Amino acid sequence: MLAFVAVISLAAWLYLFFAHHGFWHADQRLPRDTRLMSAWPSVVAIVPARNEAASISACIRSLAAQRYEGSFRVILVDDGSTDGTAGLARDAAPPERLSVISAPPLAEGWTGKLWAMQTGLTRAASDGLSPIYFWFTDADIVHPPETLSRLVGRSIHHHRDLVSLMVKLHCRHAWERLLIPAFVYFFQMLYPFRAANDDKSHIAAAAGGCILIKREALLAAGGLEPIRGEIIDDCALARIVKRSGGRLWLGLSDGSASLREAMGLAPLWAMVRRTAFTQLKYSVPLLTGTLLGLVLIFLVPASLIATWPWHGDSGAALVGLLASLLMTLSYIPTVKDYGLAPWRAILLPVAAALYAAMTFASAIAHWRRQGGAWKGRTYSEAARQNDRP
Repeated sequence: MLAFVAVISLAAWLYLFFAHHGFWHADQRLPRDTRLMSAWPSVVAIVPARNEAASISACIRSLAAQRYEGSFRVILVDDGSTDGTAGLARDAAPPERLSVISAPPLAEGWTGKLWAMQTGLTRAASDGLSPIYFWFTDADIVHPPETLSRLVGRSIHHHRDLVSLMVKLHCRHAWERLLIPAFVYFFQMLYPFRAANDDKSHIAAAAGGCILIKREALLAAGGLEPIRGEIIDDCALARIVKRSGGRLWLGLSDGSASLREAMGLAPLWAMVRRTAFTQLKYSVPLLTGTLLGLVLIFLVPASLIATWPWHGDSGAALVGLLASLLMTLSYIPTVKDYGLAPWRAILLPVAAALYAAMTFASAIAHWRRQGGAWKGRTYSEAARQNDRP
């Protein structure tokens, strides 16, 4: 029995390492140079913000400092902030570049972020703006000055309707170093970037912190209304764009970064608990399969090695060692991408165990009608009612 479990775990890693779209290579990147164009298309950035006083000034300054030769405006949508977010934003950029507006009361069936984004779209239309692109970016993110030009360049030169970056998440504190690279790694495993960028693949994904989308592609997908109740709004948007014939590109950022810190385990736990069970479509069978998969793929190999003095099965321990080697090698590129020492890749099973616990906690929170809680709102029931197949 032990040998059988060991072989299944190794088989899973052979598939993941050699056949799962090369997800672990972390090689999908924007080109650093931007080819000159005779005319740069117009862009409107929409920034939904709710109680982001700690980061909003830096965010808006980074947007105002974009070295972009085309028409570019920023609309910040203040979603009921009580910490002075709107005032700080106004002070961070000139009015000719920035409009600060307030979101109306949350409409039934909408999540707060999507409602704020929709408010921004409505304001752009009322101001007579018909940009070629909308740039959805979060209020805790700062972008280097060339980011917009690189995003637009990728879209135009590679014929992409939606271009998205997984920005660098804050990774300085101990818990962040353990869990943030693992979060990015698991996201790449769930949504292999190469597959998402392949027009022939059914996989669709985006990272909500930075999404550039053609206005025509957004309209062709039905706008934001079809996904109004989605908690995982970024991948939901990518899904409807791809289904409507749009072409996607998703990559890792080498400059854009989140300022949101998680100095302890609790904020990271809350982040995963908010969306994990939603990702599993509130399904108990999917939850069970996910937890068993995490155990089999990430915990079994290390356990076979650690418990060898007790079980005495050298063959099973050797198979576990081979699986652990593939696991560690596959994790090193993501660990290095976050500027961490390669030896930290051996800690992936520890991170996986914690993510398994967070996933189960997400299900418990949903059953207690506390799922999807974020900044004073709970969305799980609305998301389930508005779920799209």
